[in-house]
Amino acid sequence: MQHLIKLFFIGLLFVGCGGSKTIVYEAPVVEFEEELLDTLIVSAPKLEKQKSYFLPKYNRTHTRTHDLIHTKLDLRFDWENQHVLGKAELTLSPLFYTSKSVTLDAKWFIINSIGLKNGKVLKYEYDGNQITIELDRAYKRNEEYVLAIDYTARPNEGPEGGSAAIMSDKGLFFINPLNSNPNKPQQIWTQGETENNSKWFPTIDKPNERCTQELTMTVQDRFKTLSNGKLISSTKNSDGTRTDYWRQDKDHTPYLFMVAVGEYAVVEDRWKNIPVEYYVEPEYKEDARDIFNHTPEMLGFFSDILDYEYPWDKYSSVVCRDYVSGAMENTTAVVFGEFVQRHKRELIDADNDYIVAHEMFHHWFGDLVTCESWANLTLNEGFANYSEYLWFEHKYGNDRAEAHRQSEMESYLYSYDQTGGHPLIHYGYDDKEDMFDAHSYNKGGLVLHMLRHIVGDDAFFASLNKYLVDNAYSAVETDELRMAFEDVTGMDLNWFFDQWYFETGHPVLQVSYTYDTLKGSLNVRVEQTQDAELSIPIFQFPVVLSVYDVEGNLMEYPLFIDERIQEFALSSGLPSTVIFDGHQSLLMDLFEDKPESYWYNQFKFSPNYRDRYLSLRRLSSNENLLALAIDDPYGPIRARAINKFPKSNDEKIILKMKDLAINDPYSFARSAALKYLDKIDASDIEGLASEIIKKEEAYPGVAQALRIISNRDGEKAMTVADSLSSEPSSMVQNAIVDVYLNHGGEK
Repeated sequence: MQHLIKLFFIGLLFVGCGGSKTIVYEAPVVEFEEELLDTLIVSAPKLEKQKSYFLPKYNRTHTRTHDLIHTKLDLRFDWENQHVLGKAELTLSPLFYTSKSVTLDAKWFIINSIGLKNGKVLKYEYDGNQITIELDRAYKRNEEYVLAIDYTARPNEGPEGGSAAIMSDKGLFFINPLNSNPNKPQQIWTQGETENNSKWFPTIDKPNERCTQELTMTVQDRFKTLSNGKLISSTKNSDGTRTDYWRQDKDHTPYLFMVAVGEYAVVEDRWKNIPVEYYVEPEYKEDARDIFNHTPEMLGFFSDILDYEYPWDKYSSVVCRDYVSGAMENTTAVVFGEFVQRHKRELIDADNDYIVAHEMFHHWFGDLVTCESWANLTLNEGFANYSEYLWFEHKYGNDRAEAHRQSEMESYLYSYDQTGGHPLIHYGYDDKEDMFDAHSYNKGGLVLHMLRHIVGDDAFFASLNKYLVDNAYSAVETDELRMAFEDVTGMDLNWFFDQWYFETGHPVLQVSYTYDTLKGSLNVRVEQTQDAELSIPIFQFPVVLSVYDVEGNLMEYPLFIDERIQEFALSSGLPSTVIFDGHQSLLMDLFEDKPESYWYNQFKFSPNYRDRYLSLRRLSSNENLLALAIDDPYGPIRARAINKFPKSNDEKIILKMKDLAINDPYSFARSAALKYLDKIDASDIEGLASEIIKKEEAYPGVAQALRIISNRDGEKAMTVADSLSSEPSSMVQNAIVDVYLNHGGEK
């Protein structure tokens, strides 16, 4: 029997702090199905549409069941088949729960035997990616056992993947294995990140695992080898091979294990009692210290600012051919792609400081303290990116540091616009390789810069020290970083970490200024316009507003933004310019509504690189501003201004450009000035170009001078081109090609 029932909800009483009030609600009529079971009525609403609910995607941190304590490897290499002939002894213990089996990562191996070190053979199952080993008995917590595994690794034969950041996941690479290419050295090198070292040795290939390590490699005696830790011994064998024994006594994560083999020149250096080594191809032996610029000085600088001395036994750097990424921070043994390997002349105004600093800082943030999961990757990469800023600030000054920060911010904003955003701590990634993006790197470093400005320099570095001390030789997540800062500063920083680490996006700001002459009031309107569907609608942050008067005197107004739209009336004299974020700290997409005079005066008065850079970009055709900019203290600003400078026959301008072409300390500014003189066909430009080719050390000016001669005297250009043909610079080689195309006939 079925019938309709009407229900009404009436007389709901709401009681609050201010008293009580009665609200009567009349509910809409709802149809029910009713089934009569004796005196029990069971009713259920009809649902017109079923809505589905899902948990958000969550990539869990690897669950540790066994503690990997020590890894001992004995390696030989089959160059012809590109195989690794390995023997591994792994010391393990159940982490907490009693266990009778253990699972190891081992991708695409041939397993020859598995047993205990004492010789007892063990049963196992292997699916091509993981080995599940049945132990001889149940082992309890802290009870150690040693597995012995004889295997052949075939990194070149299994399925190959990769990503934009790490182009191949083979783990171990044979370069020119048969020595058939006379223009390429024979090498072996590894790339373990993310979980690819298990393609050449069995392990628990997760970032929250750690162990000590010892490793022997047997290679032809002509090769040099490199691995983590110290070289303990090197033994020549009767068959023309040599066995090198490397030992890493402090534990680190398996993805940081490495080997490199090749015919290297090894240049030795030192910092305090720490050996420093540079492995380069023999041609670059004399350039090694310039390639790995300032390595000992950086070790001292980072140790000092962190108040935590470099924690490892040595620091080695090696250049590898056909490397699949930029560089890799393997503990004590950093791999660099061949792009860093240039001669001293090529390194003028194009040094490797940023990447040397990046990989070195990882030895604290990534190697000593490691992200516990790839979702927390920015705890490695954000710090390494920010180290570049710290080094530039220390070594070269604020302009170079801020130019780098501006580039980092533009790259992140471009990436966000092109591919969208995700939280900095991104548990919902589709593939762990996707974490190697402009969020983990660029945004991570930019967020640390903001945090530094909020707490102050002393507190920032004291907090980093506490974070390192408390978490040394362990895996961490972001809350441990927050708690270190809160313990040091006494602040509640949940608001900062929640919005910058666990939410998506950044503030998009529309800022406008008006001045009320009668009231002497500067009115500032700040609107956050970021898409509230894709990002949090309101970010909160402190910011400094810088106001310069007509004499260039500075007034600063600290503001706190925590609403979608905010307006401020600030007591001020008549401004000549107003600058939002005068302390240069915020990650933001900023759109300012201000007149051209404000932009001009911003360049004229502000000492900050970003302010001058944005003004020059905004007023790139303003001759008065360009005249200021060619005398800017920072070389790249001068070069940009020279490139934008309009043609002029003014003798003062011509003399200025000639002076810049010869005497500017920045090679690209010299080259730009020479190009300008070519453009206006200045008198004696050919003679100036010839003089520059004789005296100029840096290649940009040499290449430009050759093109000037080529435009005026083809026969002379051919002679000069022949004299420069052995120069390795691509800029010079391209100029030579142009000369031959224009004047060389069949040549």
